[in-house]
Order: sequence, then structure tokens, then C-alpha cells
Amino acid sequence: MRVVLQRSKEAKVTVDGNVTGQIHKGLVLLVGVTHDDTEKDAEYLADKIVNLRIFEDENEKMNLSLLDVGGEILSVSQFTLYGDCANGRRPSFINAARPEQAVKLYDVFNKLVREKGVKVETGIFGAMMDVQLVNDGPVTLIVESKK
Repeated sequence: MRVVLQRSKEAKVTVDGNVTGQIHKGLVLLVGVTHDDTEKDAEYLADKIVNLRIFEDENEKMNLSLLDVGGEILSVSQFTLYGDCANGRRPSFINAARPEQAVKLYDVFNKLVREKGVKVETGIFGAMMDVQLVNDGPVTLIVESKK
């Protein structure tokens, strides 16, 4: 699994003009799944992300985690994270998991994060979504379950 993580002051996702998820201080996650991902990958990422020390402490050092600051997550499914642009002019998405596999792991990931006590808001899997955020920092990281 691959997640693009953005520290955010506020964010929301809309589908067909309706807000499906909205958060205040926290993280916006774009979540991608590939063919050989399992629940172990979701478990690894859920634990890693909620405990990453990427929020500033009183000395303006990145020493606090999402759990430490009581932050929230806006999780958005994003199959294009596995787009391959190496050849030609149109990305290949052959490395992205099929929707029926991806939605299961995406849902497991969000459930695991919620079980850690974090509020998780989402978009709608497979829908065309508009995502708005105020990037805090800006801080943007890529976190992968396989490295």
C-alpha cells in the first residue's frame, strides 16, 4: 500500500456537490492499493501513520504524533498512486489493485485507524471527488508498506 500524507489545518471532500468527509487539524491521506497488498500492509500503515512524529511541539520541532495532538484523518482512495508514467504519454494503471480488492483493504485500513481512537472521515470509493485542504507547513510525505 502507498499513502501520500499531507499535514492539514482543515480539509473536506465532496462528491456531486455534497460533503462526504470533513476534518479540522490532522492529516489528509491519499490511499493506494496494489495487487499483493494484504491486511498486514494496512496494519503497518495504520500504526505508522498515527504515530509519525510530524506535528510541532512547543519548541517548533516535529516531535508530536497525530495521537499526541488529537488530530483527525481525511482518507481518500487513490488508485492513481500506482500509475506508471515511464512509457508513453498516458499512465498505465496495471499496478493498481482491482476495485474489489482495493476497497476491502481501504476499508480495513480506515477501520484500523479508527480503532486507534482517531476520527476518520472519507470520500466515496471509486467516485469522482473534489478534495480541498489547507496544507500545514506544507508537510507532504509518502509512506509505503513495502520498502
